[in-house]
This record gives sequence, structure tokens and C-alpha cells, in this order.
Amino acid sequence: MGDYKNLEVWKKSRALTADIYRVTERFPRSEMFGITSQMRRAAMSIVLNVAEGNGRWTDRDQRSFIVTARGSACEVEAVVYLAEDLDLITSETSEDLRKKTNEIGRMLNGLLRFYRKT
Repeated sequence: MGDYKNLEVWKKSRALTADIYRVTERFPRSEMFGITSQMRRAAMSIVLNVAEGNGRWTDRDQRSFIVTARGSACEVEAVVYLAEDLDLITSETSEDLRKKTNEIGRMLNGLLRFYRKT
């Protein structure tokens, strides 16, 4: 496939992870091992699975990591909703993060379609 650093989905996932880290810096300390950690790990999982999948030899292995990244994107979306429900983020911040996450999800779906053709 080439260098993962050239993939637009990797770049957008990386930016989303940075956004998540910035947003969660403002969360209460009591949430450090709860929602803060979960949001960060889920976002980081997208970035890392795209990179790791890109480093695999077979399309099947690559596809498996993209599926995992897609699952992590769904997890990010769900935890963003929870953060909004708990008044940890505003509805505007929630909408922005979910919009970015959904775009990444669509891009991951495109990669999965690509691997089905090969």
C-alpha cells in the first residue's frame, strides 16, 4: 500500500487524537482513569491500527487492522456522547469531534472496500 504517513485517514486520525488530548486535559482529575483514558486510548487506537495494518504483508492482515481501527472510531463516537451527557464537553465540541470521527469512519470504510477488491 505504501507509507501509512501518506494516508489521509492516518493524518486525520492523528489530528483527532491531538484534539481529544486537548479536550480531555480540561476533564476533572477524578476522570483520569475513566473517560479521559478511554477517549484517549480509543482515538490513539485508530492511528496505531492504521499504521500497523499498513505494515502488514497481506491484504487480509491489513484489512483486519482497518476493521479494528473502524471499531475504535465507533468507540470514540460513543465516548464523546458520554462526555457530553456528563457535561464534560459542550454540545458544540461533541458535534465537532463526532463529525471528525464520522469522516474518519467513512475513510476507513473506503479502505475496507479497497481491500475487498484486491
